[in-house]
Parts: sequence; structure tokens; C-alpha cells
Amino acid sequence: MLRLGRCRVEVAVQTLMMIDSLDMTPADREVVVDQCRRAMETRIVVTHGTDTMVETAAALALATPPIAGKTIVLTGAMIPYAFGSSDGLFNLGSALSFAQVLAPGVYVAMNGRYFEWHRVRKNRETGVFESL
Repeated sequence: MLRLGRCRVEVAVQTLMMIDSLDMTPADREVVVDQCRRAMETRIVVTHGTDTMVETAAALALATPPIAGKTIVLTGAMIPYAFGSSDGLFNLGSALSFAQVLAPGVYVAMNGRYFEWHRVRKNRETGVFESL
């Protein structure tokens, strides 16, 4: 996706798990938290299924000990990339941009917008993420 989008931002890619977000457990979320905590990078984009993205954002934001000094942006696709005509490429590009400019904290980036982790929800009826 990064190559297709002609991304020129230097990135390091690490795959943690390839599971449906509805199947994620608290232990899976702890893996995400731990890897973000251990990362040398201070600006991190996490691709994630949209159904439980907000729950993982909360786990990152409320982690003990806190993940301090890092900007973490979660993003995904309402239409899976494999289906074609996906919003995933746009959302990934937006998340990369937001990660470069937002203050440290945890955010969700979807539909060209960013949201603070505790002020967003997925609206299943309209198919978009919206502010609370």
C-alpha cells in the first residue's frame, strides 16, 4: 500500500498479528501496547480493524505504565483493501500525515479526519467514524 501510494516517508513496518479485530483479546491488545512502548520511534501508525479500533486506542492511552512522548495514530478501512475501491489507502496516507504533525497522544484517523482516542466512535449505520 505504501508503494502504491508513492509514500516518501521513511517507515519501518512490523507485523504484530493478522486477525479480525472482533477476535482480539485483552492479551492481543497488550501486545500492541507493549510493542508501541518498546518502539524506538516516537511517531507510530497502527493499522487495525475498525470494529474494535477505539478499544485498542483506549488500551494504548490508558496503559500502565503510560506510553509517554509518543504520537500513536490508529487507522483502518471500512472497505477492506482486498475488495478494491477501499478507503484504506487514503486512510493510511492521512494517518501517516497526522502522525507527523500531531502532539504526543493517541488518535484515530479515518475518512480524512483525526480524533482523540476518547472522543470518537464508529457509526455502523453511516459507515464513518464520528466525534463524540
